[in-house]
Amino acid sequence: MKRLKTIVALGDSLTEGFGIPAEASFPSVLQSLLRSRGHNVSIINQGLSGDTAWGGKKRLDRYLANKPRPDAVIVELGANDAIQFTDPWDVEATLDSILQRLTELEIPFLLTGMKMLLPADADYTEAFESIYPKLAERYDPVFYPFFLEGAFGDPALTLEDGIHPNIRGTARIAESVLPFAEELLARIP
Repeated sequence: MKRLKTIVALGDSLTEGFGIPAEASFPSVLQSLLRSRGHNVSIINQGLSGDTAWGGKKRLDRYLANKPRPDAVIVELGANDAIQFTDPWDVEATLDSILQRLTELEIPFLLTGMKMLLPADADYTEAFESIYPKLAERYDPVFYPFFLEGAFGDPALTLEDGIHPNIRGTARIAESVLPFAEELLARIP
């Protein structure tokens, strides 16, 4: 049997599974999909509702201080920063420090991008949404451009708030991320 590979899914409520059962959360569904394809993997849900990029960085720092370290990390952060209109430069700098740390530790990662989820002026939207492609170019991670692709804006796939995916929406996201997660697994030495 293949060695068990551990992935930490670092994120906010979109990773945690806000408003849905734990077994329907993104990490749980993605783990099931990967296992059904023969991967011996455990995905640890480190999603925290309301978390920002800065909060995620602090949690990851604490997590990486433990041994053994994860084999890989999925980084899904920034939605709450955008909702709070945090300065895009600050968000980028924080995410950059997360990715730099993972790079230094030689831990492969999957970066998921985020778009504006609420109306904002064009300048802010452009500045925020440009963060993720720039980081992807800088670090060459496995890159999934928009975490909520295929679910955001579809009332049949979101909770009443129109943002958080429901059970069906989370399943669609996990299915879309699946090939990227397999690419991430392939990068684990």
